[in-house]
Amino acid sequence: MRARIDISEIEAETKIRAKYLRALENEEWDLLPGPTYVKSFLRTYADALGLDGKLLIEEYKLRHERLSDVELQPITPLGQRERRRRPRGGIPRGWLVAFVVVGLLVALWVVGNRNSNDGATQSSTPPPATSQPATTSSSKKTSTKKKKKAQAKPKLARLTIVATGQVYVCLKAAGKRTPVPGIVLTGGARQGQYKSSRFRLQLGSSEARLIVNGKSRNVPPVANGIGYEITPSKVRRLPVAQWPRCPTA
Repeated sequence: MRARIDISEIEAETKIRAKYLRALENEEWDLLPGPTYVKSFLRTYADALGLDGKLLIEEYKLRHERLSDVELQPITPLGQRERRRRPRGGIPRGWLVAFVVVGLLVALWVVGNRNSNDGATQSSTPPPATSQPATTSSSKKTSTKKKKKAQAKPKLARLTIVATGQVYVCLKAAGKRTPVPGIVLTGGARQGQYKSSRFRLQLGSSEARLIVNGKSRNVPPVANGIGYEITPSKVRRLPVAQWPRCPTA
């Protein structure tokens, strides 16, 4: 509501039906298909609004998910559980443990005497140790963290428009915002940097260059203008019917 985003716009962006979005807003979980869909819908809805999807999912789990069958088992005294598990016949468990401990001690004593006798006949000079850099494991961990950070997808697209000649520009952003309300830029003019989860852009000619998420993109030659949809993950060319419209002066 603060961003003035209509539910139909989020429905088109997330591909989640409006009735499910309203159910999420009202916490009417019975109207949703199931817990798996609830978590998926919460994550997608949060990403569209620029919120923390993991935090919302954790809150949902704590408040609404049922405990597992193991957690729902009744708590019984320790003595009763031990009496149930204790075998009815055979050697008592205490004696078995004692036999095992004694056997281990005897085996360790035999091995120790054998090693001491073998060591007396061998040379006392130890073999040269091979040295390895101590920073190998730490460097691997650092490189792994850097790769994970590089692979993380951005939540917002960053857009800058640079005019290479005279060009008409109309730019719409998520939340019914209009960063560039249909103006004509001259060569060398620069608009942005703008940030949004989605942009819709109309250019009157190819006399422009786009910088999307730090990468430069040239506009191909066109006769009657061109339109784009820009999201954090891709830049897609729009058909004429989907171009944004800005009011003319």
